[in-house]
Parts: sequence; structure tokens; C-alpha cells
Amino acid sequence: MTSRTRTIDELHVEDEAAFRSIPHYAALKDLLRRTRYRFRCLGGASDGRWDRALLLNLTFWGGGDGDVLSDESIAADVVTHAAWHRLAARDLARLGAEGSADALLFGEAVASGYDVYLIGQLLRAGSRSSFLDTQVAAMAEAAAAAGLGKQAFARLLQSIATDPERAFEDLRGLLFAASTSLLRARSLTAGLGLLEKLGRHRFAPLLHHYELSTWVLYARAYAPSSLRPVPAVRALDRRLRKRRDPTGYLTELLDSAP
Repeated sequence: MTSRTRTIDELHVEDEAAFRSIPHYAALKDLLRRTRYRFRCLGGASDGRWDRALLLNLTFWGGGDGDVLSDESIAADVVTHAAWHRLAARDLARLGAEGSADALLFGEAVASGYDVYLIGQLLRAGSRSSFLDTQVAAMAEAAAAAGLGKQAFARLLQSIATDPERAFEDLRGLLFAASTSLLRARSLTAGLGLLEKLGRHRFAPLLHHYELSTWVLYARAYAPSSLRPVPAVRALDRRLRKRRDPTGYLTELLDSAP
């Protein structure tokens, strides 16, 4: 594959005007700058091919090769996603969980759960954003497929805007529980039972918006010797669920960053 690597300062950041007022954003971007995190931009015949970039990101999302971009521009939400992955991986390595399936899935749950925090902040501020437009539309489609009506989805969005911090933690916890349980489910019947049990969660209608099968299959392929639950990661998950400040863990990750 023809590609070139670029730092965050060498890329055009799309949607940044809407994101500048969001807590954490400036610090997350600065983390990528200070650590000289490198993104892979497609070149040659693949230059500008967002479909190829998406396929590669979904296939190699935990491989440590850097996020793949279709060209030399990056969406502001991808900036936050890359930074949270980096910070979560560092914290999980500190706990001795590096390379385990639990660590892979926990990091992705944090980064993906942050999306609803962004949505809540942008809705609360009344900001115009292409991220907000595309994500809300995609979530509405997933919710409709799950049987959630338009009015119920509007109420769900309102609850996210009212408390983005709690929305983050609720979705993070759901994604971690769903992915780790599916990882260890021994049959289709067990998997179906799990999905029905999780169906009572307020964010259950959005569950299929996330690429959980990709997460699980990647973990099975790349952490086959570390599929057992990791006590340190499970303890961290339990602590986060009980915290009164749902995004306090995120602030701690940023404060401890080198």
C-alpha cells in the first residue's frame, strides 16, 4: 500500500471550530502533537479513497499502525478517538493488562463511548458540525432498526444533551459489557441471550451502530492467549461505573500524560 505518514500539525482538521470549546479537545490534540503520533495517509491509486481507509481501520483497528486517513485531512472526532486510544492503552499497560482482549475492548469502549459525550456537548451548545449531522443520522438509523421510534430517539438525544458526562459512562459500560460477553459466548444461543438481556439498557438501540463483531473477532485473532477476564481491567470497569464524576477518569488520564 502506498501511504505517507503525517503528524497532527501536518493535517487539516475538519470541524475544529465546533470542537474547540469542548472540554478535553485541546489537551487531546496537544497530546498527539507532543507524542508526535503519526497518521497514515493513503497515496497512489488509493489517495482519497475513504472506503479503503474505512476498511483498513476496521480490519486493523488494534494493530498499532496508526489511524488510516483517505487524504491529508482528519475529522476532529478522529483526533479525540486516536488520543483516547493512546491514553487508555498507556493506563492499561500500567495495570499489566497490555495485549489482553479485555484491554483491547476497554480501550475501544472508552474511545467510542466518548462519541456520545461529543454529541451531547455539541447539542447543548447548539453548534453546527458535520460530525453531529452524520453521527445523529447514523444513530437514528440504528435506533429505528432496533424498533425505537422517532419521538423516543429524540428523547434519547435530549437526555444525552442534558448530561453528556453520564451518557459517556453509560455507553462505555454497555460497550465493554457487550463486547467482552460476546467474546466469551460459546454459542449463537448464548449470544442471543446476551443481546436480549442488554436490551433493557437505555443505549441498547444504538448497540448495532458500533462494529462489535469487528472488535470481538479482532480480539479473538490477536489476543488468543489472553481471552480470560483480566481482574485489573474488571476492577477498573467497576470503579468507573460507581464514580459520581463519570468523566473524571478521562481527566485523570490527561493529567497523568507525559
